[in-house]
Amino acid sequence: MDFDEVVAFASSFPASMPPLVVDIDGTLTDDNRAIDPRVFPVLRAWPETVVVATGKALPYPVGLCEFLGIEPLVIAENGGVALNGYDGIFFEGDREAAAAVVDAYRAEGYDTGWGTVDLVNRWRETEMAISRDSPLAPLEQLAAEHGLEVVDTGYAYHIKTAEMSKGNGLSRLAQELGREPTEFIAVGDSVNDVSAFERAGTGIAVANGDKKARAAADHVTERKFVDGFLEAIHWIQRERA
Repeated sequence: MDFDEVVAFASSFPASMPPLVVDIDGTLTDDNRAIDPRVFPVLRAWPETVVVATGKALPYPVGLCEFLGIEPLVIAENGGVALNGYDGIFFEGDREAAAAVVDAYRAEGYDTGWGTVDLVNRWRETEMAISRDSPLAPLEQLAAEHGLEVVDTGYAYHIKTAEMSKGNGLSRLAQELGREPTEFIAVGDSVNDVSAFERAGTGIAVANGDKKARAAADHVTERKFVDGFLEAIHWIQRERA
């Protein structure tokens, strides 16, 4: 669908559409991680709650919501941060321990891979992330020594506590919104979306999703990336018609 077709499609959403929790990278983006503008009319016109859930630091999804003109309901840092619009923010994680892992990793001669400024970690509050171009095995060993784990989202290695997950973030945010997690449909592409699929009423993986995400999903699209997201929205509309 081109942009005008998506606009027309979004204008026809029935009021019966469910609340939505959606990933960013690999789901709302193309294969170069650029947001596809075709998602804008869909998210703006969605007649129910929209939660943006990502492994990125909080400013990224908040910025997306602000420029979309939708309420910033956000799960960031793989569940480390849950933002209930302008009414509350909740944290779960141990950034000090994650930063200690990064310091130890650097001391052994490795690099985070993000350059001098390191915009990937600059605003993180509950975890840290390392480029997938950096060695994984020593990072996992150091994380384990600090009681943490490393999750490969397909875009970065995330150093975090085992309790942090998008699923836990969804449960917390749903509670704050007076909803049940099972009311939501979750759309994503990565292993870090599996817990959201498990907590939500329905999980949809786009076709480019990793093996664990596709196995955990209730439905897998035929198309990849943002085309898969738009296909998922069509599927939801047909299911709720």
